[in-house]
Amino acid sequence: MEQGAQGSCGARTAAPRAAPDRARTAGSGRGTAGDAAGDAARGEHTHGEAGPAGPRPPVQRSSVRGQVLAALRAALVAGELRPGEVYSAPALGERFGVSATPVREAMQQLAQEGAVEVVPNRGFRVVERGARELAELAEVRTLIETPVVLRLARTVPAERWAGLRPLAEATVRAASANCRATYAEADRAFHRAVLALAGNEQLVRIADDLHRRAQWPLVGGPAARGRAALIADAHDHTALLDALIAGDQEAVRALLEQHFRAD
Repeated sequence: MEQGAQGSCGARTAAPRAAPDRARTAGSGRGTAGDAAGDAARGEHTHGEAGPAGPRPPVQRSSVRGQVLAALRAALVAGELRPGEVYSAPALGERFGVSATPVREAMQQLAQEGAVEVVPNRGFRVVERGARELAELAEVRTLIETPVVLRLARTVPAERWAGLRPLAEATVRAASANCRATYAEADRAFHRAVLALAGNEQLVRIADDLHRRAQWPLVGGPAARGRAALIADAHDHTALLDALIAGDQEAVRALLEQHFRAD
């Protein structure tokens, strides 16, 4: 599943797109009468095709729920599951080559995380997020992470920071490839590694949850952040490491504030 959903961003871009009006929320008034009749016959008013990513390979049966959850998270970040749209578990199960049960379980997890909301008898609607929510998340992340990283800047030796260089470089490669799902994972992996040096598992868990929420697309789709913005965001990681290695706490503070605002 993870390979099928997060694989080559080039493959995703090249895949045929589904008819744009087949999936919509109730009362949108878009689509044809034939589409509406087909949705009603299936008992759903949702996306039923493969979507922008095209057909997906069947899921391996081991750890199906976890693989479905990872694939859905990747689809959210990439904008394949669009804010405001409703998706049914049976339709997504068909898309991923699994039954509806692991999809429902994964969607329930996403509902707990605030990514989707349950629509009774229809499925799950992707939550519509605005700039204010993103700004609030950035503020909370700044309040939590900045004091910790500044403390670590005073105590962690330079060679430990240098050991995180491959993770920072991985974010640059993903950004250069304009692969949003891969970048999102690499971005969070770098931040987890930095905070893990504090030795506080609860801190890492809470910060990672906030970071994941900050990665979900705003209303208007993934075009809101282009390749150039991803690359700039990635280079913040390498610049932050340079400042940490140099012990320049003022530069560390400024880079973190800039980075959280950009996220």
